[in-house]
Amino acid sequence: MTDQRSTRVPQFFLTPGGPCPYLPGKIERKVFARLGGNLAQPLSEALTHSGFRRSQSIAYRPACEGCSACVSVRIRCGDFQVSRSQKRILRRAAGLSRTEVTAEATREQFALLRTYLDSRHPGGGMSDMGLFDYVAMVEETPVNTHIVEYRKASGGNDGGTLLACALTDRLRDGLSMVYSFFHPGEDSRSLGTYMILDHVRAAKQAGLPYVYLGYWVRGSDKMDYKIRFSPLEALTQSGWELLEP
Repeated sequence: MTDQRSTRVPQFFLTPGGPCPYLPGKIERKVFARLGGNLAQPLSEALTHSGFRRSQSIAYRPACEGCSACVSVRIRCGDFQVSRSQKRILRRAAGLSRTEVTAEATREQFALLRTYLDSRHPGGGMSDMGLFDYVAMVEETPVNTHIVEYRKASGGNDGGTLLACALTDRLRDGLSMVYSFFHPGEDSRSLGTYMILDHVRAAKQAGLPYVYLGYWVRGSDKMDYKIRFSPLEALTQSGWELLEP
C-alpha cells in the first residue's frame, strides 16, 4: 500500500516578518516547505534550483515585500580558476586533512561551533544554540547529506585537531554548502575560503558542475566574500545567469 504522505505535493507557508540580518531597516519574510518521504531528495533538488535553501527538513526562500536583494548563487566549477590570493590560501592549508563523515553530530564538532559562534556571531540568530539544536541541524535531514571535517595533524593517534566543518548536501548537479564553521584562532589559514575552494575541487573530481553557496546580497559585508568565486551564476527571473561583479 502506497504511503500517500510520502508522495503528496508540498505545501508552502509564509513566516511572519522580522528584522533583516543583512540590510538595516529591512523586514525579512520567508516562504518554506517541509521535506519528507520518498520525494524529499528530488524535491529538495528542485527547490534548490529554484532558489531555496535547506535547514533540517525545511526548504526556505526569502519572500520579502518590496525587496529582492537576496540572490541565489552557485560557482560554475568547470570554468573556475584559482586566483593568486586563493593559491596562497591553498598552500597555507596544505597540511590539513579532509574527511567526509556521516551526518552525525559529535561533541567535538559542537565545541568548535560554539567557539566559532561566540567569536564571530555573538548575539546572532544562532548565538543561543545548544547541543540538541546542533544535533537537529545535522541529523534531521531527509536528503543526501554529509559533513566534511578538516583537521590539523597533532602527531598523536587522535586524528588531529578539528579546525573546520562543512555540512553539505549532495545534489545530482553539485554540492550545496548548507552551513560551515571554523576555529576563529586560525585566521591566517582563511578556513572559510579554503572550504569553498575544497568543495569546488571535490565537485570537479566527482564530475559535478556546481557548488551552491546560498544567498548573496549586494552591499552586505557579510556576503561580499562570495563574489570572489567567479564565474558565479545568479538565479534571475530568466533563470541562472552569469553574475557580473
